[in-house]
Amino acid sequence: MRHIDIHQRSLKDPQAFWAEQAKGLYWDQPWERVLDDSTAPMYRWFAGGHLNTCYNAVDRHVDEGRGEQLALIHDSPVTGSITRFTYRELRDRVALFAGALLRQGVKQGDRVIIYMPMVAEAAIAMLACARIGAVHSVVFGGFAAPELAKRIDAAHPVLVVSASCGIEPGRVVEYKPLLDQAIHLAEHKVPRCIVLQRPQCPASLIAGRDLDWNEAQTGVEPAACADVLATDPLYVLYTSGTTGKPKGVVRDNGGHAVALWYSMQAVFDAQPGDVFWAASDVGWVVGHSYIVYGPLLRGCTTILYEGKPVGTPDAGAFWRVIAEHGVKTFFTAPTAFRAIKKEDPRGELIGKYDLSKFEALYLAGERCDPDTILWAQEKLKVPVVDHWWQTELGWPAAANCRGIEEMEVKPGSAAVPVPGYDIRVLDPAGQQVAPGTIGNIVIKLPLPPGTLITLWQNEQGYRDNYLARYPGYYLSGDAGYIDADGYLWVMSRIDDIINVAGHRLSTGAMEEVLAGHPDVAECAVIGVADALKGQVPLGLVVLKSGVKRAPEEIVRELVARVREQIGAVAAFKQAVVVPRLPKTRSGKVLRATMRSIADSQSYNLPATIDDPKILEEVGAALKGLGYARDKA
Repeated sequence: MRHIDIHQRSLKDPQAFWAEQAKGLYWDQPWERVLDDSTAPMYRWFAGGHLNTCYNAVDRHVDEGRGEQLALIHDSPVTGSITRFTYRELRDRVALFAGALLRQGVKQGDRVIIYMPMVAEAAIAMLACARIGAVHSVVFGGFAAPELAKRIDAAHPVLVVSASCGIEPGRVVEYKPLLDQAIHLAEHKVPRCIVLQRPQCPASLIAGRDLDWNEAQTGVEPAACADVLATDPLYVLYTSGTTGKPKGVVRDNGGHAVALWYSMQAVFDAQPGDVFWAASDVGWVVGHSYIVYGPLLRGCTTILYEGKPVGTPDAGAFWRVIAEHGVKTFFTAPTAFRAIKKEDPRGELIGKYDLSKFEALYLAGERCDPDTILWAQEKLKVPVVDHWWQTELGWPAAANCRGIEEMEVKPGSAAVPVPGYDIRVLDPAGQQVAPGTIGNIVIKLPLPPGTLITLWQNEQGYRDNYLARYPGYYLSGDAGYIDADGYLWVMSRIDDIINVAGHRLSTGAMEEVLAGHPDVAECAVIGVADALKGQVPLGLVVLKSGVKRAPEEIVRELVARVREQIGAVAAFKQAVVVPRLPKTRSGKVLRATMRSIADSQSYNLPATIDDPKILEEVGAALKGLGYARDKA
């Protein structure tokens, strides 16, 4: 069946469509209503049904005779180790740690914060919470103590699971002092912590509060899978809010499991036994959906990677993992590929590895410029799939669904809406715009299963942030357009659409032009204040390694390219070469922060910034152009 037919069926009769997908999982008790719309717009999926996410992700495969299949591979170039777990071994490890949580008084519905590096124990802790019906809230290990404290106060956990340290190339990051400081800063006092002691930097434990990971499991009875309602929360994942207060995205058990099981097949063409790798972090939504839950629900082998795209040891790190473990499908962020392309622009390291089992590359997490997609296609000789979704959505909303129908690739487009998603583009007045016209990307309610059901203890915030602007629709916060073929082009955040002398222009379109220059490794375009035009675009570019030409000459070429490909209406007249772009740890470029610096406005240092020193470098470059006149 064609993608367009399946998509139309999913919108015309969503209850029948999702009931059909749900049959791929094991239910302790069937649902009473596939879609409960009695409290719309607060929709719930599979109301009255009972299932356990951990059972479906782990135990089910053992019970079905595949207990000796590899479930999880922990590949850690920073420690020089690889650890493998079969489904039977993973089940036993999860059940034992779940028993340890029960011994510490963790009950169904209690929150458990997981603050860990990329170790197998992080996934085990997540699954153990799911096993007993506790609600986990994973906090990215790169967060400093104040941000962890905010999440402790928001979630009110009864226990924190952490580790003594994380390991970065060339340095050890001590987690335990950050955890201690966060607990001190937080108003909610966590009564108990379980700490994984890593040999690279053992931590001091506080008597009466802290327990060693191994000792906490001594003499413990393995826990059985709890009876969990499909509508009960599985996890809370905090994403940054515009007010500085984190927003707790709530995911349920039933809809989440069904959506991820379906997406692994439909979007990623993954079958039981396939090796699937998402090079993200368990602290981000990609780590939740496609390191831990999605691949395991589908019965795949998943890889949890403790390393970097470059520097562990070189720009061939990803190819080594793909070759060594026989990866079929690989999912990462475009920023990782830009880093690889910068270090190895000719892709020479790819040739060192046997990638014969590798079938497809998926890119998401930020907008991907066509040049990066074309480079990856040329060097890897496999389909490259750009797709679009968000923390709030939990799984892809637009993609080339290779498990349904291989579609034409349009570099720069996230392809077409995935079954279940009714994506529209609206103008500020709420009217649907013509094909090819930029507007606000929205999704018609109800959202499909697996998307956020609310914000944790903040239903009004959910309504205000996502539902209020366009009644009957979810506001994505992204801007873009749908072309005449139905392909979605996500150009920028709504805030990154700039108004130049009354013309609404996409900074993403300009970034495409800059990224196409042969000397540019990556770039960003921001709108800066202008007394005459309101705003004008300003480009910041990072050059590829080994480029010897004068930056001024390259900038002149970039200005000419934008004028030639977009037109004089863009008023693109300035660009500056910088050594690096400021990013979050997940790879998102901090455009709003750079805009504030350029306009001499104050800003809050983002909690997830990769390296604050980069902002100083960017500020110095902007001052050279006459911007950033006052210290932010």
